[in-house]
Amino acid sequence: MQGTFSNICAKEGGAFDCYLVAPEAEKPTAAIVLASAIHGVDTDMIAIADELAACGVIVAVPDLFWRSVAGPLSRNDPRAAQRAQPRLEQIRAGENDMVDTLRHLGTIPQFNGRAAVMGFCYGGPYAILGPKRLGYAAGICCHGSQMLDYLEELVGLREQVCFIWGDEDNRAPVEVLQAYRDAAVRMDNIEVHILPGIGHGYMMRTSPSFDRVAHEFSMSRACEILRCLQSPSETRNF
Repeated sequence: MQGTFSNICAKEGGAFDCYLVAPEAEKPTAAIVLASAIHGVDTDMIAIADELAACGVIVAVPDLFWRSVAGPLSRNDPRAAQRAQPRLEQIRAGENDMVDTLRHLGTIPQFNGRAAVMGFCYGGPYAILGPKRLGYAAGICCHGSQMLDYLEELVGLREQVCFIWGDEDNRAPVEVLQAYRDAAVRMDNIEVHILPGIGHGYMMRTSPSFDRVAHEFSMSRACEILRCLQSPSETRNF
């Protein structure tokens, strides 16, 4: 199943591209919004989106970098890292895009009103921020980076959030992994999986660290969480 690019109007003005896959469904279905790595909505992200759509859900992948250098960038393009800085400010600005994407999903007739966010690398923090204050019903974080800066956002979080890292991830040192392990002990809605022998970027097929088994495990967890969101919720105002 393949999607198309749609144009989403930003509430702050302007517009951004979003890769959207909306499978035909006989009854309302959940959605998942993918927050990309610094390379943007590239072939890796599109492949993940198409794979998740096979679970029977709506998938959206917004361009979180439209304010600076829009579109996908290759792994050897120095602009990819540059456009993600200053990191905390850029992620904060992208919160508006995640809200606008969720609002756009509300215009799709088969959307049941419940969406998860799945963040990768740069996009990892949105797995927390989405359910914490942006209207999302759950979060999945795969090899997220800069995550110590968002640990305190777990306070008061009630929705389910799943974190997955490899134990050889150079963007998630031991203190990061331990901090999130400790959070999972305190909070029933937090799950943390540390995969042995896996490095940073294991979800991306064009990455040297791509690992098929780890990829399939993460996709399985995402689909399980989405199945829990398939029952319609109360009406929301997007």
